[in-house]
Amino acid sequence: MEIGSGSHVLDIGSGLGGPARTLAEEYGCRVTGIDLSAEFCDTARQLSRWVGLSDRVSFSQGDATALPYDAGSFNAVMTIHVAMNIAAKDALYASARRVLKPGRIFAVYDILQGEGGAVAYPVPWARDSSISHLATPVEMRGLLESAGFRIEAEDDSTEASEDWFKQAAARMAEATSPPLSLRQFLGGDAVQMTKNQVRNLMERRIRTVTYICRG
Repeated sequence: MEIGSGSHVLDIGSGLGGPARTLAEEYGCRVTGIDLSAEFCDTARQLSRWVGLSDRVSFSQGDATALPYDAGSFNAVMTIHVAMNIAAKDALYASARRVLKPGRIFAVYDILQGEGGAVAYPVPWARDSSISHLATPVEMRGLLESAGFRIEAEDDSTEASEDWFKQAAARMAEATSPPLSLRQFLGGDAVQMTKNQVRNLMERRIRTVTYICRG
């Protein structure tokens, strides 16, 4: 993402703030997170206080498709595991392009519609299809390019994601699973969601793909 200690990064759909804190700690940069859930933002702020990063990360509630920042405000922008729940992806990527400084990097990691058929629900991002809006890899390339980005790299990590979720499912089945885990975050459907995620990945109903784009 071509960032350093003087960079200001935007994390769209920042959730509990893990990626934002990671960047701040690893690179010494400043990170602004925005998320639709006020509860996630409150939790992200508390977690950041606990680990002493409140001076480098901040979180605000807001709409990813209408970002409340001036044009060219950020040295880099990222969105991780977010757009699956956003129908207006054209507005999302156009908004990201607007707030990014010219010539800088927009990093995207997302779950995409695979070639293996319809998604089996519930899954970690949606309990049913009403809030699930997956694009295919071809559609994603078109959306990013139409927003004014040049795609410099595309990495399909589906096999690695399948392995990770298989391990997560195995940990959930253990009686001595850790007190804080994916299960606490996902709630009562966590076991079925994780099983379905493994199935969806194995059958290529979904794919996980990263795009590195330049504005």
